[in-house]
Amino acid sequence: MDEQTILTERRTGYHMITLNRPRRLNAFCEPMHHALRQAIAEAEGDGACRALLLTGAGRAFCAGQDLNERISKDGEVNVLGSALESHYNPLIRKLRALPFPVVAAVNGIAAGAGANLALACDLVLAARSASFVEAFIRIGLVPDCGGTWTLPRLIGPARARALALTGEPLPAEKAEAWGLIWKCVDDEELLDAAHRLCAHFAVAPAVGLALTKRLLDESWSNDLDAQLDLERECQREASLAPDYAEGVRAFLQKRSPVFTARREV
Repeated sequence: MDEQTILTERRTGYHMITLNRPRRLNAFCEPMHHALRQAIAEAEGDGACRALLLTGAGRAFCAGQDLNERISKDGEVNVLGSALESHYNPLIRKLRALPFPVVAAVNGIAAGAGANLALACDLVLAARSASFVEAFIRIGLVPDCGGTWTLPRLIGPARARALALTGEPLPAEKAEAWGLIWKCVDDEELLDAAHRLCAHFAVAPAVGLALTKRLLDESWSNDLDAQLDLERECQREASLAPDYAEGVRAFLQKRSPVFTARREV
């Protein structure tokens, strides 16, 4: 067992989390779940944190669940619902609910739960050599970690069904073309691009980031009238934050704004 399954780094205005089981392609194990949960909680509890960067060590982003933990004795039935209930589902819910952008830097294969973990993030950057694989069907399972919710919304039902039912890998360049991810970059540029993006968020208005995430997430279940009402309420809240006044002053003075409001924790 790796001694340190998660590496964390606190940078100015954002946190970085690296999945760190490179010999197992950063596949999930029980200690990794606990360490990842703690690292995310630390980022959320840091009022100065305005973004989270998630990546993998070595040649993979995350190969999903470590199947060595799923080996059963002959005749035993390994029921997997409890693992989703205790680990994976809370992880996806937490990532989606964080009040700041989560950036995934997919440095290699993202398979199974690893693929859907990346797609649960707000912005996905992928190395050109990376690929996304809904590998569940290969072992007789169904997509989880929100994959059946995320995929159709990102790329439409036809492509979502094809990826889920065939388990074929989707190269990063095609994933970008399909709209599954935000951007595909050269391998050697991946982390620099991800850090630049997080550094951008680090000086962005914290309240505006949080409210924009809320609006986009709730738009999936709201009709137009409900969404217009929610926009009104969020705009009212945003205008009460000091960053709005600073943004207007900076615009009128033809300078870059300096947003200082801290996020409530």
